[in-house]
Amino acid sequence: MKFINQRMDAIIKRRREEIENTPLDKPLPNDMLTSIITANTPRDINYNKIDDKEVIRPMTDPELRGIIFDGIIAGTDANTISFIIYYLAHYPDVKKKMLNEIDRIFQDDKTRPITENDIHNLKYCEAIIKEVSRIFSIVNSLPRCLETPNEIGGYQWPAETMIRINIDAIHHNDEYWEEPNKFNPDRWMVEGFEPKKNSFIMFGGGLRVC
Repeated sequence: MKFINQRMDAIIKRRREEIENTPLDKPLPNDMLTSIITANTPRDINYNKIDDKEVIRPMTDPELRGIIFDGIIAGTDANTISFIIYYLAHYPDVKKKMLNEIDRIFQDDKTRPITENDIHNLKYCEAIIKEVSRIFSIVNSLPRCLETPNEIGGYQWPAETMIRINIDAIHHNDEYWEEPNKFNPDRWMVEGFEPKKNSFIMFGGGLRVC
């Protein structure tokens, strides 16, 4: 934990220095860390709209660290991002392709907001997200309750039986996936590739799809 705090503090300090060395009339990078550091400061677009001096107090480094930490460890999005970072660290070739795609689309302009069109063009980034979500299913099972007696897997089950759909097993089934245990974002880049129905249920399926 001490190491993580030290790393976060170093990142915050470096970004603070970058902000302080950027003239007020120059744009800043459009990212989460910059936004929370500049919140309630003259850099904040809402700075002049709030009268309460306690409310407009800039956040301290420990407060900033807490927000970043929540972003890493809390919830399904944060856990997925953590796994993405893990795979990018272990597959430098994938990381390089991802950065090349980002640089090609944004042309090294860190200040412009992401548009809907950008999201559609970030094909390899999307492939990485899908492949990580396939290998590490944050939600690894879906509970269901049978309203009526039913046959599943060759067995008869009475009404009100609780069952769980094993998402992890589906995502690693070699009937659906070639080399299912291999991390390979390129599988999603093959022209015309579409997973078999219900073989990729990152957001569930059916009427209650997320």
